[in-house]
Amino acid sequence: MRDSLVLFLNGRRHEIADAWAAATLAEWLRERQGLTATKVVCSEGDCGACSVLVGRLDAASEGLVYRAIDSCIAFLYQLDRTHVVTVEGLSPGGELSPVQEAMVACHGSQCGFCTPGFVATLHGLFEGDGVSADADAPLADEELRYGLSGNLCRCTGYVQILEAGQAVDPAAVKRIGELYDPRPIVAKFAQLAATGVAFEFEGPEGPCRVSLPAALDEAVAERANRPDARLICGGTDLGVQRNHGRVQLRDVICLAHVAEFDRVVVEDDQLILGAGATWRGGERGGGEQLPELWRILTRFGSPQIRNMGTVGGNLVNASPIADSLPAFYVLEATVHLASLRGVRTVPIAQFYLGYKKLDLKPDELLTEVRVPLPRVERGELLRLDKVSKRRDMDISTVASAVWLRVEDDVIAEARFAFGGVGPVVLRCRQAEAAAIGRPLCEESLRTVGGVARREVTPISDVRGGEAYRSQLVENLLAKAGRELALALALTEA
Repeated sequence: MRDSLVLFLNGRRHEIADAWAAATLAEWLRERQGLTATKVVCSEGDCGACSVLVGRLDAASEGLVYRAIDSCIAFLYQLDRTHVVTVEGLSPGGELSPVQEAMVACHGSQCGFCTPGFVATLHGLFEGDGVSADADAPLADEELRYGLSGNLCRCTGYVQILEAGQAVDPAAVKRIGELYDPRPIVAKFAQLAATGVAFEFEGPEGPCRVSLPAALDEAVAERANRPDARLICGGTDLGVQRNHGRVQLRDVICLAHVAEFDRVVVEDDQLILGAGATWRGGERGGGEQLPELWRILTRFGSPQIRNMGTVGGNLVNASPIADSLPAFYVLEATVHLASLRGVRTVPIAQFYLGYKKLDLKPDELLTEVRVPLPRVERGELLRLDKVSKRRDMDISTVASAVWLRVEDDVIAEARFAFGGVGPVVLRCRQAEAAAIGRPLCEESLRTVGGVARREVTPISDVRGGEAYRSQLVENLLAKAGRELALALALTEA
């Protein structure tokens, strides 16, 4: 068992066992390391000005894989056994990198405050964090818009930034593995992989305790001994709460190192998502089996958030507007909860007892969610939609999921779930019953939508009024009817 964190920063090793362990990465970089190019603006992971690249040991390649994250909401103990590279580290010799040169040449930097975050994220796209399989091809407009959706420019210089991204010659960009010899870093991380971490220190608010168990049985035992401790894996929501003074994180069990906790596999027609799997990991591991879910989750946070945020964190946060939940409801997923007493399996709809209330005992740990996959050959169809004020980086006003089993173009079975229309995600049972026996078309589900809107109990808030949300329920069902009928026709053609 180790009593300190070990990480590398721009190629140099650091050990931390004091109060800095509870700081955010951005705070440590700026206040302790003097690397002030990493900017902090929103402290919520929304603007991307604090973006840095984090390399983690990849089991498949036995090397380091680098992803962009928001350093303002990542705690230092989450970065144990990682290599953090800041914008300063992308040009260790003092000369501008090709990405930085392109930003200058194309006037991609105006006031300059957002520029370091854009440069870090842009470089990440050349490290394989983009959508293209061709590492030697210039970045396309679609790749750039998708990859930079978590970075905001207040001077509205997006056109020049996109031009800069397209102007970069991928062959000229030195990958981080060329800038810093990965072998000693990989060797050190491999040496530390089997050991957990536990230490105490005096923080600003008093004594603090942090542990990082290395195995699931260790994590379960820690949870049983410390039921009041905060569990953190991705921490993208807790980071925001801490920055706004809403929570004090003085007793933490960080699950970032639990072996197999992040697995994404398909078994017996089920997609198994480990609670510690990031949404990016889920996208890569499960996108082919469940493309509709990953299509909608491209609007879930930003690339930086998806590189940190986890499946389990999204579920136990228990938000009625969590973008993943409507899909899990209609696919009738189950969650697995582990404790010293064993493993308990709970249907997803029974896991939520009310607003922010879960069927989760104090000593239990969510370990995975199992999602039955739609079988197209059996006539099973899935449609997901999300309505929000902005396309990217916005919370749902209403999210919908429609699952149908169709026989001879007639609906034989139906499941409808909506988020943002009540204290928990809602299955519209009356509307489901009304859909049975109707032909699959827009008109049928428009009629059924009228039943569904009478089942929901939305509120009015800054994202939309009660009447607007109710109308959206009807409209989204009609839209699903049109889209699924078209998809079925194309499949049969």
